[in-house]
Amino acid sequence: MLRRLYDWTMAQADHPRALWVLALVAFVESSVFPIPPDVLMIPMILAAPHRAWLIAGVATLSSVLGGMLGYAIGFFFYESLGQPILQALGKAEAMAEFNTRFNGVGFWAVLIAGITPFPYKVITIMSGWTAMPLAVFVTTSILARALRFFIVAALLRAFGAPIRDFIERRLGLVFTVFVILLVGGFYAARHL
Repeated sequence: MLRRLYDWTMAQADHPRALWVLALVAFVESSVFPIPPDVLMIPMILAAPHRAWLIAGVATLSSVLGGMLGYAIGFFFYESLGQPILQALGKAEAMAEFNTRFNGVGFWAVLIAGITPFPYKVITIMSGWTAMPLAVFVTTSILARALRFFIVAALLRAFGAPIRDFIERRLGLVFTVFVILLVGGFYAARHL
């Protein structure tokens, strides 16, 4: 099933309405769809490098809007389903403590999930579930998704097809190392 979804997504890169398809894929990927928009962005940018910034902008905007849907899913379903179950199990207080801890590092959770290969949809839903302040969620989502998509666009625009293998195979690792260094740098500056 995943292979068929991947193949369908790749085939859309040549479609005349590819930007709309990208917007749809980026939107639903942020809350439920398993294929990241990068697989559609890459062939689109390679086919039209002069449109790289537009393509990255559409992916960013759509992904953040989809993230807001994920946030709403977490927020509304937690209230109607999750909370009553936790109360019945006597775990409501433990959940409240978890929410406080998660929201204390929420900026970093959203940033890391938005940039790295970690499924962004998990954090969007969890952010709503824990009632993270919406402004923090949206601002961090914009920063993270723009950073991710515009870096991919810049690399493809500058280096073309030869960079494709690097992006598809190693960019997730590079983003992960970048985030670890960033968090480590902030930690060191704060505690040393």
